[in-house]
Amino acid sequence: MGFASGLRKVIIDGWSYLNYKPIYSDPRGMPNRRAFPEAQASWVPALDERRLAAYKLLTAYDNNQAAELSAILDGESARERREFGDPAMFVDTVMAHVLGREQHITVAGAEHDTPEDPPAEAAAAALVQELLRDWADAELLPMRIQQAERKAVALGDGVYRMAWDPAKQRPTVRAVDPGFYFPILGEDADGGDFPDRVHFAWELPEDPKRGLKPRLRRITYELAPIGAATGAGADEKGRAVRAVLTTEGLDGEPVPVIGRGDTLDPETGQISRQYAWNDQPTTLTCYLTDATWDLGDLQSGHDVDDLPLNKAVFATRSDGEVLDRLDLYIDFIPVVHVPNTVPAAEEHWGQSSLAKVLQVFDELQGADTDSSRAAATTGLPMIGISGVTDPRQAYEVGPGSILRMGENGRLTTIDTSPALRELREHRHDLADRAANVARIPAVTLGTLDPSKVPSGYAMQLSLGPLDSLIGGMRLARAHKYMLLLKFAQRLFLAGQHPDWTGVLPLPAELVFGPYTPTDKASVLEQVTNGVDKGVLSLETGVQMLIEAGFPIDDAGKEIERIQSRQFDKARALADATGNPDAVAAFLGNDTTVTPATAPAPQLPPTATDQQPTDLQNPAGQGSGGNTP
Repeated sequence: MGFASGLRKVIIDGWSYLNYKPIYSDPRGMPNRRAFPEAQASWVPALDERRLAAYKLLTAYDNNQAAELSAILDGESARERREFGDPAMFVDTVMAHVLGREQHITVAGAEHDTPEDPPAEAAAAALVQELLRDWADAELLPMRIQQAERKAVALGDGVYRMAWDPAKQRPTVRAVDPGFYFPILGEDADGGDFPDRVHFAWELPEDPKRGLKPRLRRITYELAPIGAATGAGADEKGRAVRAVLTTEGLDGEPVPVIGRGDTLDPETGQISRQYAWNDQPTTLTCYLTDATWDLGDLQSGHDVDDLPLNKAVFATRSDGEVLDRLDLYIDFIPVVHVPNTVPAAEEHWGQSSLAKVLQVFDELQGADTDSSRAAATTGLPMIGISGVTDPRQAYEVGPGSILRMGENGRLTTIDTSPALRELREHRHDLADRAANVARIPAVTLGTLDPSKVPSGYAMQLSLGPLDSLIGGMRLARAHKYMLLLKFAQRLFLAGQHPDWTGVLPLPAELVFGPYTPTDKASVLEQVTNGVDKGVLSLETGVQMLIEAGFPIDDAGKEIERIQSRQFDKARALADATGNPDAVAAFLGNDTTVTPATAPAPQLPPTATDQQPTDLQNPAGQGSGGNTP
């Protein structure tokens, strides 16, 4: 209605924690066009405008540039605000705690592998774990995780894009800025569902030297029914496209060619395919499209999901394949979205770790700015002079200065240090408030003197909020990294890597290390007593040591090394069983013994041994004939 046109529109969504900033939410609830022109491009869907603007604003806080955005509305005076890196420090601290000191890829059952005749399941798990760890080392996976996790903590979302690299003969993983990520979620789909179509889109600037106009590039992954085989071709305009391959049928008419290994159902017309990681054939495959448009060719009626393909220029891969719905021969989209927090019901996006404390950071910036100004007046004190002979005379105060004043003249100084002290205490209060709201205790920020902690138990209690925070954040990531490792195994099989021949994919996890200070001596004592008294298994004890930060790379090999030196337990096992093979297996030794050849017996000489041999009397002369 007309009378309501001037009312402010209140929007509550995953980014409404930024509504307090006028530059982010105008009376219509939309971001400022001058501050966030990228979010309001013609091809950006309306539902993504606030998300992209939030990413830019959060990035500005992370890079000490929030004042630059504020200057668009508040004027150049806003640039005088001091920003000393508090948001970046919070992001780095939270990310370090989420990831822990180290990360390990584990496959259930691999640590129980034994050198002597291991079970088939344990041997398979150990093989998959070893292959995945070798791949992670070659692909620099810890670095990729750092890149994506910093985006997730600061912006609320992280994204991985995977692909099979024929040259490297392994799957590649790349961390992608979530601002380029546009999943197509149906109206009836739950936010936690995996989308059937995903776009990565970004604008390319004008390049006058190469004669290129501003462009839009879009990479699309889509799950769709398997179609006929296609090959590189060209359309009537000369553009590189993919064309359906045909062959001559029985009646002389062209018939589409079915892809290698595909099966056509004559009754339904559907094409099915058996993948190496599935028990049953499926009718779905993933198509890849990489296209570019001139921005001048795009009209306002199109968004990222329905750009006109007749105006697109498709990319061509190094092997000559045109990326126009190229069949990747996989039945999944190789994209993993990692939310920073557990998404709300029916939501897809996570929330930034800065969300709840941004207003406190604004107050911190104000306190830092006021402290800087107060420090200037404290370092250069203000002085009043009375009783001067000539009021128009200028005075300079410095070491050794002599000021001439008239009768009853005096100097008056204004001490601003109490105000500076109050501002500094106010800043400390704000920092503590931000730490409490963000659930990051002072001990984890390094601002608490350890000598002031009354006991280790008190410190452990102070870490309670951090435990719940990290527990929830790791819960949001657990399934996502299992999905990433599953995709890596499937891409190895799709690429037909020789080391993966006959290997079946197994569930693998990315285990994060400890994030709190650990009393290693106490943990070691607990494990030693528990294992000796029989209330803890050796496997559980080794796992506790790994979680405490001891340098143990492989639990199974560590158990073998420990058992190979436990001679007292081996002697007890021999007394209890009387089986040397069991004792040797416990110690990891080989019981197979090759018997040595017995030496020839040395018999004493006899009387016949003293008779001459044939060599002494070859013809038997003097013996009356041939003597035996």
